Amino acid sequence: MTLIVADTTCGLPRELLRQRGIPLIPQIVIFGDKEYRDDTELDTATFLEKLKAASSLPKTAAPPPALYNPVFEQAKARGDSVLVLAPSAKVSGTVRAATLAAQDFPGLDVRVIDTLTVACNLGSLVLVADDLAKSGKPAGEIQAQIENLIPRGRIYFLVDTLEYLQKGGRIGGAKALLGELLQVKPILHIVEGQVEPFEQQRTKRRALARLVEVVEAQCPKSDAARLSVMHAGAEDEARALAADLKSRALVDEVPIYELPPAIVTHGGPKTMGVGFFV
Repeated sequence: MTLIVADTTCGLPRELLRQRGIPLIPQIVIFGDKEYRDDTELDTATFLEKLKAASSLPKTAAPPPALYNPVFEQAKARGDSVLVLAPSAKVSGTVRAATLAAQDFPGLDVRVIDTLTVACNLGSLVLVADDLAKSGKPAGEIQAQIENLIPRGRIYFLVDTLEYLQKGGRIGGAKALLGELLQVKPILHIVEGQVEPFEQQRTKRRALARLVEVVEAQCPKSDAARLSVMHAGAEDEARALAADLKSRALVDEVPIYELPPAIVTHGGPKTMGVGFFV
């Protein structure tokens, strides 16, 4: 059997992960001198309230390697292989943390995969991998299928301001837009694991309309595309976006995922986006 290990940057609902038996490793969110795990100590709604009251922006840290130890110990006792699906190493230290943890288990087959993505597409990869594992596929075959999917992933998203990406150091190529912050609503995307600018629109309304056009043009008209919507404190807008995409993309379902605190720290409140695979 192969055990799939996720972390909170995948954005999947905790209850869904519990039902599937997928271990969830937290990210660490830091407000001043206080640290919070974003699996049990801080959900997105609480985080957004703390953010409003904070005098400075919070920081994030990758999970300490020791948090993986109980999961790896249980897998070793059962004779399982382990696949850790981690967010892009260009925006998170999670790949390194999981790799360091695996070094303490030399007899265990641990494979740490840098998915070069984050949020809803990472969540989709976790679900695909878990489905394959539960069907009895060996670790090597699951890894190969996930690595085939990774370059086919597309994520496009909108932020209300680039301030959070800039101050958090995750802005990537989008830093070229900083001089135009007051004039544009940028559409951003993830390219080879880091944030890059895609287009600029004058208003959020126009940016959302353009986002829908991009998805309609690029997303395969099939549930195999795993089209999904993500948001940070913008549930009504996310539901409207998902309904529009569902009708246009001819897919049966468009799940909506709430972005976790570790991602909202860098994207900011009201971040919205879509993910799919071509």
